Amino acid sequence: MKNPTITAVILCGGSGTRLWPLSRKSFPKQFVPLLGDKSLLQLTFERTSGLGERVLAVAAEDHRFMVTDDMLAARVAGAVILEPAARNTAAAMALAALQAIQDGLDLLLFCPADHHVPDVEGFLRTIRQGVPAAQAGALVTFGVVPSFPSTAYGYIQRGDSRADGSFHAGRFIEKPDLARAQELLLAGDNLWNAGIFLCRAVILLEALEAHAPDILLTCRQAMADAQVEVSPSGHAFVRPEARSFGTCRSQSIDYAVMEQHDNVAVVPFEGQWSDVGSWNAVADLQVSDGDGNRVAGQGMVHHSSNTFIHAPHRPVVALGTDNLLIIDTPDAVLVAHRDKAEQVKDVVTRLEQAQCTQAVTHRKVARPWGWYDSIDRGERFQVKRIGVKPGASLSLQKHHHRAEHWVVVKGTAEVTCGENTFLLSENQSTYIPIGEVHRLRNPGVVELEIVEIQSGSYLGEDDIVRLHDTYGRAPQQQ
Repeated sequence: MKNPTITAVILCGGSGTRLWPLSRKSFPKQFVPLLGDKSLLQLTFERTSGLGERVLAVAAEDHRFMVTDDMLAARVAGAVILEPAARNTAAAMALAALQAIQDGLDLLLFCPADHHVPDVEGFLRTIRQGVPAAQAGALVTFGVVPSFPSTAYGYIQRGDSRADGSFHAGRFIEKPDLARAQELLLAGDNLWNAGIFLCRAVILLEALEAHAPDILLTCRQAMADAQVEVSPSGHAFVRPEARSFGTCRSQSIDYAVMEQHDNVAVVPFEGQWSDVGSWNAVADLQVSDGDGNRVAGQGMVHHSSNTFIHAPHRPVVALGTDNLLIIDTPDAVLVAHRDKAEQVKDVVTRLEQAQCTQAVTHRKVARPWGWYDSIDRGERFQVKRIGVKPGASLSLQKHHHRAEHWVVVKGTAEVTCGENTFLLSENQSTYIPIGEVHRLRNPGVVELEIVEIQSGSYLGEDDIVRLHDTYGRAPQQQ
């Protein structure tokens, strides 16, 4: 029998503050290339592409082009629903189900964007085991068979078996303390709650109507007035109406529906799984030496034990350390005891309260056309490296307070400066006076990289008057 079509819905929200300083609100962990050169989101797209090449993604407006970049890298197509505000998983899943009904889609697999599941075939087999229950009208969740008494995950109690090959879901248990986690593990009938769900779109909407009608109502209103835009890459951006959606209360799907619904099935997954929710979880993805040390990048340990180093940019040495996490980035460093990994998010809150920009943004910033990296700054000057994707261009713009010098170090640049448009190759440069209308474009097939030297009385990113933009950004939006 042919497998039914399942549409993956990838939930791309979340700030991942427990993985600071690598993950930050402007560039959360699901977009960070944590495993080789691939992000967790790209790996999620690739993993679920075994069910079908079409996907739906639910993401924040600021991350829309990062999502489509990963979709292109994973060779999947589909739409991106852009939440006007973060309202947790119940609202995100409601938006996706409403869009699915409009698109004529039935079976939906809801997956977080930031999980690591190396056994792809095992994962897909487990998902398909839940299809009969979902087709029969159950809300199907997937629980990971626990390998140790984790206090970082919630649990689902596995009940009696069902005729469709799944199990009745019993209690949903919040993250326990260690003693309770040990009890749950020894009981043998409890699974880690992976936050992965399979159901028919219409069944989810009926469940929301029964248990969280106010959430469903605001989502219906927002989707009724949604705007659709097609990106330069051919992906559809669906924008729910912001005012209606802004009134939606924030609640997880577990609280809003799953814990109250009377037809919930659970399917156990026995493979390796991680939500990569802390630096300890990231460390566990690396091979350890005989002393329990794990190193990613240019780290070095000496007379150390149980130490993890993440050092992709430069040598970082740990001498005589024990049970430490050392995370190095170009503009911030974290040194933490492994027992305190869950408290990194508290440190981020303190940094935000102190208005430390590194709490939220990286030195290297992603843009729809590429990226920029602020490598030096002083009084009345700033130096940036700028990378532009093949075929991409920055907006046609001008600045009131700064002039710019551009030096091409890689590729070919097409420069518009005032009434003139011309090409620059490697080692060539140009000057953009204050107030002059200009644009930078990459006409080539390799990435363009330039060094930009800004000089002037004000160098903030909001000194942009955008006259035309391929990506639909507002006149002074970064």
